[in-house]
Amino acid sequence: MTREEIIKPENLVYSKTKVLTDTVMHYCPGCGHGTTHRLVAEVIDEMGIQSETLGVAPVGCAVLAYNYFDVDIAEAAHGRAPALATAMKRLRPEKFVFTYQGDGDLAAIGTGETIHACNRGENITIIFVNNGIYGMTGGQMAPTTLEGMVTATSPYGREQQFNGHPLKITELVAQLPGTYYVTRQAVYTPALVRRAKKAIRQAFEYQKLNKGVTFVEIVSNCNSGWKMSPVKANEWLEENMLPFYPLGDLKVPEKE
Repeated sequence: MTREEIIKPENLVYSKTKVLTDTVMHYCPGCGHGTTHRLVAEVIDEMGIQSETLGVAPVGCAVLAYNYFDVDIAEAAHGRAPALATAMKRLRPEKFVFTYQGDGDLAAIGTGETIHACNRGENITIIFVNNGIYGMTGGQMAPTTLEGMVTATSPYGREQQFNGHPLKITELVAQLPGTYYVTRQAVYTPALVRRAKKAIRQAFEYQKLNKGVTFVEIVSNCNSGWKMSPVKANEWLEENMLPFYPLGDLKVPEKE
């Protein structure tokens, strides 16, 4: 089969969504950020809401998210994405508003904004990528770092008596009255990618109801920060991250 035949519309099985730009992503090979970006963009495209969507980019690995999504995106100071998203949604309540944040941004410096936006029940969608480490700044320990996990600032492993317990912030926000839908997914296998996309679509659909925050955590690897190959990082994620951060829905709307 020639290239011309392959790219005929009737032969295509996959093509890049128009909601992603042609900018080459800066993420490390094997990182879950690129896949998660694609899923968010595909959901926006398939829902037909590209012109009606506003995003908020964080500080951290996804700091350049505004280069990759072809929607209107504002850059928030470190951890402040939910506060900025709150203002955007209140000023333009007819828009779909989402934040895209890592664990350092959302669960460390941004804990206050996250908790209070969720408690207030702001009608926004939060996409939270948890790789258990500060990936962009050199692999330091994060609030989500597992006990015993080696990082640049915990070279002998995280110790509870010195560093405290890992923070399960998704379980925490699920208890707040202002959250409407809270789920934890992953993207390191094709089947999990499909499940994650369904969850992201659900989060955006629920935003139409104006019932509060929809919150999607994506448990991801950080092969660079973890000092592993992408394959080994995925294996480590499955063996270590998922027992502590189990996948599935934490809060779903009651049937009316």
